[in-house]
Amino acid sequence: MSKSIYVGNLPWSATEPEVQELFEKYGEVLSVKLINDRETGRARGFGFVEMEDEGAEEAIKNLNEKDFNGRTLRVNEAKPRAPRQSHF
Repeated sequence: MSKSIYVGNLPWSATEPEVQELFEKYGEVLSVKLINDRETGRARGFGFVEMEDEGAEEAIKNLNEKDFNGRTLRVNEAKPRAPRQSHF
């Protein structure tokens, strides 16, 4: 099984390979997706990492509130996305 991990407060300069390298210390990383603004294409400062379960638990425990390139990370299990509401 795998877990999706929310990673917040990332530096704007963070890249997917850098984040993958950070998380690989705790287990196999299946995917990394940093979120960019649709309009500007600029980084939004958060993303998601998918890992095997046991590595994910270790990563969350060890990386939450740790410094990464001058920013204090927020790392926790991602919550399912709420359905979007229609404005009609």
